[in-house]
Amino acid sequence: MRAARLIKMVLLLQSRPSMTAAELARELEVSERTVTRDAQALIEAGVPVYADRGRAGGYRLVGGYRTRLTGLARGEAEALFLSGVPGALREMGLEDAASAARLKVSAALLPSLRDASRTAAQRFHLDAPAWFSEPKAPELLPAVADAVWDDRRITTRYLRGPAEVERALEPYGLVLKAGVWYLCARVPEAGTFRVYRLDRFTAVDGSEERFARDEDFDLPAFWEERAEEFARSILRAEVVVRLSPAGVRRLPYVVDPASAREALSAARPPEGTGRVTVTLGVESEEIAHSQLTGLGPEAEVLSPASLRNRFAADAARLAALYGDRVAMGDGVPTGDRLPTGDRLPTGDRLPTGDGVATGDGLPTGEARP
Repeated sequence: MRAARLIKMVLLLQSRPSMTAAELARELEVSERTVTRDAQALIEAGVPVYADRGRAGGYRLVGGYRTRLTGLARGEAEALFLSGVPGALREMGLEDAASAARLKVSAALLPSLRDASRTAAQRFHLDAPAWFSEPKAPELLPAVADAVWDDRRITTRYLRGPAEVERALEPYGLVLKAGVWYLCARVPEAGTFRVYRLDRFTAVDGSEERFARDEDFDLPAFWEERAEEFARSILRAEVVVRLSPAGVRRLPYVVDPASAREALSAARPPEGTGRVTVTLGVESEEIAHSQLTGLGPEAEVLSPASLRNRFAADAARLAALYGDRVAMGDGVPTGDRLPTGDRLPTGDRLPTGDGVATGDGLPTGEARP
């Protein structure tokens, strides 16, 4: 532990002109007193660490001292290629390896280039999760990631609907999609590749047995193909919708973009009012209701009749809520707001039982990818 810390301290000092005790303590995650002791230990070992006294002082290496400790270990080199995804590295347990790799690279660079990693990090950052979500890394992710790196077989138990299934897998690759982790793996008994959501895994048992990796397997291409297949497979229903020009523009933002593009490309010619009628592929009537609600009056559902009736009921309820403020058919001018403090009377609620039946939503066992 201490030996690794001393090496890291030398590399830090080699990659920068000088560092204060506070900066070193923060980087090494120790106290300033420990930094002082470590610096003394390095001096005793023959490393020319010099301490500048005073408020602007700090530690530096004397006489252009260079170590030969900059060779990358395999794990560090692999982690370095993922260093642009800090959240993913942390969730897979590779943050320390990536940090060590970056330090070694910085220490090996010419002095004029040593700020390259810092300047790049301040200009480009990847934030993978979607907005308004709180992704949580699966507890079993580090174990699966280890098996992926080492080409080791694993035995997993995962939830498929209400049942728990056990499966022997050859883990080929991990994919982080909108904050959700997926495992792309080969099922030996079936000889096929499949995709699994890691947050549905309940157990992972690793083994020392390695599998012979298919060198023709292309993870990005495989994922792109499967993602497209999945997106198409869940669109099991159709709705017919009449859209205003604004609705046409906003449609790809409230439903599956590929489904929206396909529907709009096959749309009938605009009517005299400028409205366009499209046939849209959707997952279910419940999800279509939720999605198309986001278009408000820019969309009119024509069929199925049951969905049209749901929107008619929604419109009646909205009219009842707002009818005392805005005359039917009159809209509030753009940018106008209700006067400060105006609100619905305290305690006003929807009538009991009015609305979507309890339990309506995604069918049991069905989920988005």
